[in-house]
Amino acid sequence: MSAGIVGVDACPTGWVGVILDGGSTRAIWAATIDELAVQAGGRAVLAIDIPIGLPEHGVRAADGAARKAAGPRGAAVFTTPVRAALEASTFKEANAVSRDLAGSGLSQQSYGLRTKILEVDRWLNTVACDVREVHPEVSFAVMAGEPLATKKKSWAGACERRRLLADAGIVLDDDLGVAGIKAGYDDVLDAAVAAWTAQRIVAGTAISLPSPPEVDSAGRLVAIWA
Repeated sequence: MSAGIVGVDACPTGWVGVILDGGSTRAIWAATIDELAVQAGGRAVLAIDIPIGLPEHGVRAADGAARKAAGPRGAAVFTTPVRAALEASTFKEANAVSRDLAGSGLSQQSYGLRTKILEVDRWLNTVACDVREVHPEVSFAVMAGEPLATKKKSWAGACERRRLLADAGIVLDDDLGVAGIKAGYDDVLDAAVAAWTAQRIVAGTAISLPSPPEVDSAGRLVAIWA
């Protein structure tokens, strides 16, 4: 197993990460992405379930490709709002901006993630390691060899995802310390499969959606990796 990688997922209380170091697996939690990165230490790759590369207009090819790859779970892949919509102070304003610049409105869910999306967008200007965007449903589909039909918040979905991770060598302890208290079980599983994708990125076996990735105005690669 490759050393020095971490998978990260947003959770209602902040951020949860799963670190793969040699043969060990451990989970961490922090209120901000900056604090989580400090806890994670120097890593070769950090894979995170949050949009990287915000469109100025239109829609990202990555979102449509990931939605298709996730199959029955495609609805879990939301369309990344344009930057101006995320920076709008109200949902009404954001919706109007989105219709003007992207051709359609945006959901309350996507606007509700604006704080975390913009938090990561700012943080990316300060980070030294390789940071890649992932989507857990896409990563689990690649891990399983086909899209999953179970919902991640269901008991069957949690059991299936934990089994897939264990089969891939990522075994999560029942006691994860603070991370297990602060983060939901589905958030931990999502962070773990993000770490699996980070491992594939290090190994050079990860795929990008789309391929090749798009490039945003800041020169960042815009793709969802799995």
